[in-house]
Amino acid sequence: MLERQNGTNQRVVMTITTFADIDAARQFGAQLVEAQLVACVNLVPGVESIYRWKGKVEKEPEIIAVMKTTENRLEDLEAWVQEKHPYYEPEFLVLPVDAGASGYLGWVRESVGREES
Repeated sequence: MLERQNGTNQRVVMTITTFADIDAARQFGAQLVEAQLVACVNLVPGVESIYRWKGKVEKEPEIIAVMKTTENRLEDLEAWVQEKHPYYEPEFLVLPVDAGASGYLGWVRESVGREES
């Protein structure tokens, strides 16, 4: 059954970061799941990023990591990413999830290990 996430402080959100190599992405993702900062990490290899860095346009292959967590874990997750990510300035974007399967959203909330009302 579809759950709309209006009015809850345990809103599930998706976050995104990127990595230069799959082994680093796998290790990072496993550590995040183990630490219960995220419920799941999807690794999407084979993307090419084009960006400006220090005045120069760069093109690099990357792996996108899509992470599912809750709003009340975001501060801890961002601090962890900033401290442990191999990039000097890692991408960290938060995408809202307006609705989703209630069972899946409940699983995410349970998996991140914080039940706050």
